[in-house]
Amino acid sequence: MKYGKGHQVYFLGIGGIGMSALARYFHLQGALVSGYDKTRTKLTTELEEEGINVHYTDDIRMIPTNPDLVIFTPAIPANLNELQYIRQQGFRLLKRAEVLGLLTQSFPTIAVAGTHGKTTITSMIAHVLNESGIPVTAFIGGIANNFGSNLVVHQSSTYMVVEADEYDRSFLKLHPEIAVISSMDADHLDVYEHHDQLKENFVRFASGRKTGGKLVYRNGLALQGLSDTITYGFEEGSTHRAENIQVEKGQFSFDWVLKHNQSMTITLQVPGRHNIENALAAAAVSIEVGLPPKVIANALNSYTGVWRRFDIRVRNNRHIFIDDYAHHPEELRAFISGVRELFPDLPVTGIFQPHLFSRTRDFMEEFAESLGLLDTLILLEIYPARELPITGIDSNALLKLCPNKEKSMISKEEVLEEIAKIRPALLLTMGAGDIDQLVEPLQKMISTW
Repeated sequence: MKYGKGHQVYFLGIGGIGMSALARYFHLQGALVSGYDKTRTKLTTELEEEGINVHYTDDIRMIPTNPDLVIFTPAIPANLNELQYIRQQGFRLLKRAEVLGLLTQSFPTIAVAGTHGKTTITSMIAHVLNESGIPVTAFIGGIANNFGSNLVVHQSSTYMVVEADEYDRSFLKLHPEIAVISSMDADHLDVYEHHDQLKENFVRFASGRKTGGKLVYRNGLALQGLSDTITYGFEEGSTHRAENIQVEKGQFSFDWVLKHNQSMTITLQVPGRHNIENALAAAAVSIEVGLPPKVIANALNSYTGVWRRFDIRVRNNRHIFIDDYAHHPEELRAFISGVRELFPDLPVTGIFQPHLFSRTRDFMEEFAESLGLLDTLILLEIYPARELPITGIDSNALLKLCPNKEKSMISKEEVLEEIAKIRPALLLTMGAGDIDQLVEPLQKMISTW
């Protein structure tokens, strides 16, 4: 797919994390890039500062006269005036996933899928390859701290590393040389009728590899019977496994055990046992690319994480504040458990903003169980994203199920005042909605205490 100098590329939903990476990519290729999003955010402001024109009103007059390509996200509502006009005019209109699929046709591709962990693993792989002298182009579903961006571009890339999104079956557009699957927990049941259907589509993704391609997956997933597979995990029998896990001075270290019982010690700068699993996945892929184990271990030692993934914003002798994108019960469980393992003596206060009415409905009891790991729970209203309300499904219903002795529900506007009043020793913010807008104000306030 060649769109560069002289081409007009227009985005509907340009502020999304995946969409903004594509916008940056085409901008770097010399295309004239512009787009619409509903809300100005830190990310859209950065795009504007990079020379990309972004507007925030649904106005067909802002669409370029004759765009060569229009890219949209499924999160855009079907009744958006601009989308309807573009369809009427017959401009070339592609989903983000379709564009990503076309781009990967020109490169050997590593595609990372999973209901959790895919952003971290994608950024880990990109970092390890980049640190090891292998030029890559990478599309990451978060801002990777090592790159300061969700996009990595080398004009002479050997590999393309992409995050493969299961939502809307987008990942079926990809046919990689190496496929990674980190998890297949029930999610997106607004798209898939049931969990088995979701798992069936992960199998389809794994089966869509190029001939002779490898599948790397977490040991225990229902993917047995597929060819050319490599496993990772804590279990005996994993091709790549972790042993001798230790927590010392706020860091997790472990022995990475390869086949033939060769082992290397890795000390991660990102906490949590789930990140040990993520590191094993990245290490397994890097071995398949041909890198020596010592080179891989050294690169993983210098990996610094992704914005809003176990993101420690304040850490001093008085207060700790950590932010995370967790929005699924399993993500919450892994995150809160990791925090407790890292800081076992501190009571944990968490602010959670549920994401989507349908997800809250489908996993109400599971959310209550995971949030029950907190000492104090502060719940915000559900962030609707693309959905309309569902009768009987709200944060009050979830709060009633939560077993926490200390729990409350407040508005987003009351958060700063509430936290200033209780001054928790260890505070967590969690969610995939607009709770991220509270992170910097909270960090600034807590840093002054």
